[in-house]
Amino acid sequence: MPGVIELDDAEGRDGAAGEYVLGTLGAEDHAAFEAVLGRDADLRARVGAWQDRLLPLTGRVSPVGPSPALWRRIEVSVGAVSRTPRRQPASPPWWNRLRLWQGLGAAGLAASLLMGALLLRQAVPEPAGARYLAVLQSPDQRSTGWVVELQAGRTLRLVPVGDVGSVPAGRAWQFWTKPEGAAGPTSLGLVRAGQTLELPVQRLPAVGARQLFEITLEPEAGSPTGRPTGPILYVGRTVAL
Repeated sequence: MPGVIELDDAEGRDGAAGEYVLGTLGAEDHAAFEAVLGRDADLRARVGAWQDRLLPLTGRVSPVGPSPALWRRIEVSVGAVSRTPRRQPASPPWWNRLRLWQGLGAAGLAASLLMGALLLRQAVPEPAGARYLAVLQSPDQRSTGWVVELQAGRTLRLVPVGDVGSVPAGRAWQFWTKPEGAAGPTSLGLVRAGQTLELPVQRLPAVGARQLFEITLEPEAGSPTGRPTGPILYVGRTVAL
């Protein structure tokens, strides 16, 4: 298949399925993928699995209405189509219906980062190990500030993805994690605005799905108690990739 699409092994098939669900394939790759998808039950199962993984992300993002300029372009396009005789298109397959997946577009930049990580995995072989991703949003879920990427036995990356502002004078942002079922959070250090933080996963008490990550506002030297003392600025839980 053209472009970056590779379907010769399980890793390539899984990455291609994820790109298809997110709509990041180019037109040629998209058409080639769909040509295989209709006759490949394993590939359809991988597409369904990615849909199940990514659909919860849409509930964390506020819907954004089309701009007036976009509406004008849509009206012009619809008018042009209505003046061109054409036969009724066949009903799309269940996995490619607009109504089902139009909400996935709201995942935005976080989803793009996810697929970037998948493409890197295709290009550079990595040792076996569970991989996780967490989208950290403000408690009111109105803004996304950071994405956490981690793999068991390797590294954790905290990546800024939005306008998180600046740290107030005399204060600091502190990064925390709490595995599901743990008695309390563990500090992962202080965070600087706009900078990526990388840590060995050995610094974490555990690595797993639904693991809590958060950033709180603390005194300049960090929390004096070893536990969060200030307000939560961004928070999210991991999902398995």
